[in-house]
Amino acid sequence: MNQTILVAGGSGFIGARLTELFRHKGYTVRLLTRRPTAAGQYAWDPLAGVIDDQAVAGADFVINLTGAGIAEQRWTPARKQLLIDSRVQSARLLREAFQRLGHQPKAYLAASAIGFYGNSGERWVAEDDAPAGGGFMVECCAAWEQAAETIGAMGIRTVIFRTGIVLDRSGGALREIIKPMRFGIGGYFGNGQAWYSWIHRDDMCRMYLWAAENPGIEGTFNAVAPHPARNIDLIKAVARAMRQTAIFVPAPEFALRAVFGEMADTILFSNRVTAEKIIRAGFHYQFSDLPDALTDIFKNK
Repeated sequence: MNQTILVAGGSGFIGARLTELFRHKGYTVRLLTRRPTAAGQYAWDPLAGVIDDQAVAGADFVINLTGAGIAEQRWTPARKQLLIDSRVQSARLLREAFQRLGHQPKAYLAASAIGFYGNSGERWVAEDDAPAGGGFMVECCAAWEQAAETIGAMGIRTVIFRTGIVLDRSGGALREIIKPMRFGIGGYFGNGQAWYSWIHRDDMCRMYLWAAENPGIEGTFNAVAPHPARNIDLIKAVARAMRQTAIFVPAPEFALRAVFGEMADTILFSNRVTAEKIIRAGFHYQFSDLPDALTDIFKNK
């Protein structure tokens, strides 16, 4: 039976690959976008409270990846508000559409981020752990997840993925790491010892498919690979996968703070995040080890 999946934020770094994966599996994919240009695309503007109800009507599953880019601009007070509003109001708009149309999808699958845990240092953190300290990312992720939970409160099966550092050449952190690497420079942050909890983009997208197709899956899951790496080890692994000779150079914390302000938290904070819950629930990784993941990513370089 052909099923319909509605993806909000489907044109982005994760959404574009996710759309390919669902279509390959035989799903009809609808996209919510601010500027629809093709069949299967529907207009919406979460901040203005505008949505095309035809997108929502009859959708079997709804995936919400919407949110202004966390690391695209310096965190001014206005930018911080936009980062929260773009996430919270998208969920609110979808919830209102479900209520208005009297339609309940089989599941609502939502993104969050491991920034929820704050700067958790050396200790392993799991889904039930409270954030370590505060900071804007803790505040933003909490608001993000609370918005998703209001949809769960409607009786709709809701899954929240706390996403780690998603690895693929075409975007995200890895694209930025590659830029100086091409000139033989491997830049790491601070002392390089912060834990980076990463995931291959294909495994991230497969998690959404897995959650859609398994009705018993509900609640919050860490979307990370089982083996996090320290920042400097990640940079060195990228150089090996690229077969690139490199000099490894630290970017001192004070310099990063001077350039990026509070946004430097996103690269300096340490998060050693466990994947045990999702493994116990039955998800199988294609790329559980960093060298294998990077070999795949750079295989057609």
